[in-house]
This record gives sequence, structure tokens and C-alpha cells, in this order.
Amino acid sequence: MLLRKGDIILVFVLVVIGIKNSFCQSSGINRTSFPKGFVFGTASSSYQYEGAVKEDGRGWTVWDTFAHSFGKIADFSNGDVAVDEYHRYQEDIQLMVDMGMDAYRFSIAWSRIFPNGTGAINQAGVDHYNNFINALLANGIEPYVTLYHWDLPQALDDNYNGWLSPQIIKDFAIYAETKKYKSKQNGSLGMALDVMWFEPATNSTEDIEATQRAQDFQLGWFLDPLIFGDYPSSMKTRVGNRLPTFSKAEAALVRGSFDFVGINHYTTYYARHNSTSIIGNLLNDTIADSGAITLPFRGLKAIGDRASSIWLYIVPRGMRSLMNYIKHKYGNPLVIITENGMDDPNDPFKPIKECLKDEKRIKYHNDYLTNLLASIKEDGCNVKGYFVWSLLDNWEWGAGFTSRFGLYFVDYKDKLKRYPKDSVKWFKNFLTSSS
Repeated sequence: MLLRKGDIILVFVLVVIGIKNSFCQSSGINRTSFPKGFVFGTASSSYQYEGAVKEDGRGWTVWDTFAHSFGKIADFSNGDVAVDEYHRYQEDIQLMVDMGMDAYRFSIAWSRIFPNGTGAINQAGVDHYNNFINALLANGIEPYVTLYHWDLPQALDDNYNGWLSPQIIKDFAIYAETKKYKSKQNGSLGMALDVMWFEPATNSTEDIEATQRAQDFQLGWFLDPLIFGDYPSSMKTRVGNRLPTFSKAEAALVRGSFDFVGINHYTTYYARHNSTSIIGNLLNDTIADSGAITLPFRGLKAIGDRASSIWLYIVPRGMRSLMNYIKHKYGNPLVIITENGMDDPNDPFKPIKECLKDEKRIKYHNDYLTNLLASIKEDGCNVKGYFVWSLLDNWEWGAGFTSRFGLYFVDYKDKLKRYPKDSVKWFKNFLTSSS
């Protein structure tokens, strides 16, 4: 994929009483509080945003199949249209510019480049992303490109069960090499990881150890090989011969094979030792293997206020704790917060004017950013960027359109019109304020 100018960063994968008062309640931080060159942006993904699933040669994906299976999505919707960014990206780029954002994280749909996951390149897909990236660059927005954000080409799942087969290594490498980000465009390479922070439910040794295991089986599973060349010792001990082993050559290939670590962080849970075998008998997965139970409650008391999603509890201190954990355990690698945000429910009976009043989201971002700033300035954590999830309300996987994470409200009843929520005004003030 050719660009006309600029560098491109590659990410591999994968929330009072009105805005005026909300400004007054903030901790006084703004863009200039952060180190020079710190990047602020918004994030999205192809299936959640683009739509146009049958246009310009795009192939079917596993999420097309899943979303079209009866009863899988909360509101029986799908991503066929999503929020139509495929056709409206020029409009959406202007929204980023108006806010003062520096960058945009979006994903390329593998099936737009290789409709069957491999084989002949679909030039129409390449042309679309070239045009999109060039439009971002022309407007001063730096592209952060996610190569894979869950939308596996269906053909690869049909042919060899997708990610369960070693064959996908070759096919993904061919797809990734088509872009030549690092060698030809002076790009950087990283992996975005979904990471909760965990706190021990009690001060008992059992719960403290269980908390570490919970993190090993979440973050450590992926980051330990990249830093140390092997899985966490707790995983090797508890999973045994069911856990693949790295050869010396594989360990050498994986270790250090990144320029930055992307962290998608939303919430914090309590962790406790699982003293029963019930979960192990019911499940054959990482939850059972970890021997840890993670919940957002201690007794009947929640760890924090809840957003709309049943899993998302607001615990800003977790951001600072997580950054410090990465610093001390992994040698302070370069970190970019590739996702952070909260959702409101999609209430079809609520007037749009009321939906735009998202004081809870403003407080969420203010408080998480305050903790992130403390981790950088007071603790010395090596964090260089922060991406809001998300620019727009969008199609939120199994929740469909029932969940609204966007800074901009999308009117699903009226041609997908975009309206700025109060959080847009807050971010614009945050990003343009000099003191």
C-alpha cells in the first residue's frame, strides 16, 4: 500500500449538570500536561464501522457469518451497514480534525485485500485504504493501522479452522507483507492487547497469588513471549503439555519483535483463589486453568460505578496500577493506550438532545487520563499515546447497536447522522487548551 507522505504506525492484533460544569469539575489537565509529542486519537475497527460488506470485492468474514446467525446478537442486528464509514470517511475525518485529534486507529479488513484470505489481491480494497490513508494524512491525522481486528476471512475458517491451524501463520504473513509498513514507510510495529487490571479480593496469600495468575493468563500469555521468549511459569505449570512450547528458534524470533505495546484498558476486577473444582469441571479454558475467579464485586459491593455494559465498571486507579505493573515486570517498554472508553445504553425513547449530555463519559476520560498522567510524570512509565474508544457510536459486536461508546452520537433512525456529544466539546477544550 503506497502513501504519498508521512509515517504510518502499525498495530497488530486484536465514560453534573452540563458541559460547563463538567469543565469546572475536571482536574485541570489538558494536552500540555502530557509530554511533548504525546499522541491523542480515537479508535475504530472495520467490521464495527465500515459496512459495505458486499462492495468492491470484499469477501465474507466469520463475523458476517456470526452476526447473521439467529439469536447471536442482542438486538438481532448485523454489521452490513454499521455506521457506513466506508462511504463517509471524509466526513468522519473532519470530525477528528474539528476535535483537534492527532491520530486515528482503524483496522484494515483482511477480506477486502484477499477476499478468500489468500490468493489474488483485490485491487479495489487496496485502493480504498490508500484513499482513506491519504485523506487522513492530507488532514494532518496520523494513521494507526490495525491489521487484524477479529474479522477473519470466512474462507480460512472453512479451509482449516482459521487461527487453530499453523497454516494461518503463512497466510497472515503474506497478507501483512503486502503492506510493507516498517520497511518502506518507516512505520512501527506493535500488538494491541485487551487488559483488565486485577486487585486481590483479600490480603490472603491465596488471593494475592491468584491475582498474579489471573494477569499471567491474560496479559502474560501474550506479552511474556514477546519480552522473555516464553509463556509465564504459572501457565506452564498449570496447563502442562496442553500448552505449546517454543523451540529455541521460535523464542528468538518472537522475543523483542515489537516496537511498542498497545493496551486496550477499560476496567478493573477483584481476583480470588478458586478453591473449588466446579469451574474446572464445567469449562475447559483459561478461566479454569488459571485457578482464579475474577469479579467486579467484593461481597455485594461493586468495585466502582458501572457503565452500560455489564462487564464495564469504572475504576480509574486501575490505569495507573496497570502501567506500573508493565513498567516493573517488563522493563518499561513503550506503551500506547490503544483503547479506553465507556458506553451508555441505546435508549430509543430518549430524545437526541438528552443523549448528547454524557457527563459520565467526560468524568470517565478525565479520571482515567489523570491516572495515566500520574503514571507518566510521577512514576516514570513510558506511555506515548492515548486512543479513545470510540470516535462514533457503532456496532458493538454481540451487543449490536444496544451500546453507545462514541464521542459522536449516531442517529440509527435518520440516515446515520452524526451529532457531537458534550464529550466532544470536552475533548476539544482539553486538546486546544494551553494552560
